[in-house]
Amino acid sequence: MSTQPALAPWIDGRQIWRGRTPSGASVSTLSTGWDALDSALPGGGWPTAALTEILFPVDGVGELRLLWPTLARLSRQGPVALVAPPYPLLAQAWHGAGVALENLQVIKPHDGGHGGSDKADRQALWAAEQCLRSAACRAVVCWPQWADDRALRRLQVAAESGQCPGFLFRSTQEASNPSPAALRLQIHVRPAEVQVLKCRGGWGGQRLQLG
Repeated sequence: MSTQPALAPWIDGRQIWRGRTPSGASVSTLSTGWDALDSALPGGGWPTAALTEILFPVDGVGELRLLWPTLARLSRQGPVALVAPPYPLLAQAWHGAGVALENLQVIKPHDGGHGGSDKADRQALWAAEQCLRSAACRAVVCWPQWADDRALRRLQVAAESGQCPGFLFRSTQEASNPSPAALRLQIHVRPAEVQVLKCRGGWGGQRLQLG
């Protein structure tokens, strides 16, 4: 018995991926600055109007280094929003990576009062969404402690609406949870590799050594 009639409404509504990219479709991308990663990603880089998640086990395992080449280029073109970074920025390191410090906009939500850190996370996600949707930023980077599916979907839609690349730094513990992000990468420490968990328009599973 054919399942085509039963699936037709979902296929027509583009709610089921059929394992191929539609003929003539193109994906707007931005080079990551890492040749091996560009080669593994559809279109040769970060999706430019979408959400990317970078998952890592502990702070300081190369998560910033992964993004610095891109931020260096984009910050020379306009504002880059950094939302809720967990530590004060080490200006010398960012400058050494080629980032234009004068175009970095650091947004730190308040965590005091009723709600504590949960309130701060919601403020951070709201701020990231507004920055993405505004079309005023060249990129938006956010470090949320928590984000549910609804919040992630809002960020994905905002990135599409504002035609702005959004990057979320999150814990490796989130790897098993589904996400609407167009691209998900995971940083491994031993060996030092980056794994493509999910990429829209391509296949996940690749593990890369970036050098």
